[in-house]
Amino acid sequence: SKSLGNGVDPLEVIDKYGVDALRMMLLTGNAPGNDLRFSEAKLESCRNFANKVWNASRFIMMNLEKAPIPERRPENLTDTDKWILSKMNRLVREVTENLEKFELGIALQKIYDFTWDEFCDWYIEMAKPRLYNDSDETKGALLYTLRETLITVLKLLHPFMPFITEEIFTSIQDDEKTIMLSSWPVPDDALSFPAEEKNVEMFKEIIRAVRLLRTEMNVPPQRKATVRLVSESAETRETLENAKHFLMTLSFASDIIVEKDKSNVDDSMVSAVTPGALIFIPLSDLVDTEKERARLTKERTRLIGEMQRSKGMLSNERFLEKAPAEKVAEEREKLEKNEAMLLEVEKRMNALL
Repeated sequence: SKSLGNGVDPLEVIDKYGVDALRMMLLTGNAPGNDLRFSEAKLESCRNFANKVWNASRFIMMNLEKAPIPERRPENLTDTDKWILSKMNRLVREVTENLEKFELGIALQKIYDFTWDEFCDWYIEMAKPRLYNDSDETKGALLYTLRETLITVLKLLHPFMPFITEEIFTSIQDDEKTIMLSSWPVPDDALSFPAEEKNVEMFKEIIRAVRLLRTEMNVPPQRKATVRLVSESAETRETLENAKHFLMTLSFASDIIVEKDKSNVDDSMVSAVTPGALIFIPLSDLVDTEKERARLTKERTRLIGEMQRSKGMLSNERFLEKAPAEKVAEEREKLEKNEAMLLEVEKRMNALL
């Protein structure tokens, strides 16, 4: 409101966050005809996205000299290459449809999700073992895929964030002087790879499951573990064998062993279930048994003490009569929480026996 003096000067916002971040904030999560509440938190998020795109682009450009990049789509694309190209092709189709319907916020959100999650957090991380392996014969296909995907993302993102996309586009290629005169991406049926998409989604489920097991057991990243993957499907086993190079890296594994049955699995292993394979990890690989047993014993003693304190208070009639209802409810909630935690601790202690 101008009369209240609480207006926001866009030039001050631009100085602090950049034009691209401001443009993105004005479009994110908004539909035509709706008022938009100004949000510094959203601006910071949009600036972080711009930084993500910039850092990913720098990483790719730093590695472009590691192998000759084919001018045409190479024949030796891996499953992960085909997966990201297939995802990108679908993104082009959907974003184009959204823009034709003036669904600007929806289009931008799709570009954001693909760029941050699929491209940066997954594909680039999957690519690193190949980039750092001098003997990998698919490095040229990898660099082609990284470059093509990034250029397509820049073109899709350009209407929303014109300045950062122009800067990166003119730095990563020499064929065109400006992204503003570059042709808009067009969907290509030859870039549809449903089987490879399914395979990589299976890899992601396995990596997530292993990471979750490690997180639940407080395993530090530097502690490596042998991961056994069990699948009755010969086709799935072959697919997993071919993906061992990045499965090991992303799941912090010292080795990946692919098997057709559970003959080498015993009760001392922790496990997880994914649609593609069963996962088994020796408990001794994840934790120092003696240290973990001592830690759990100490935690068990603490929880029992807390439970006894809560039970004592809840059995005291004077406390129940005089304490506020919120305090009594809070104490009951603490007791229930500690009881549940004690069950988990004792379960973990039994697994270490």
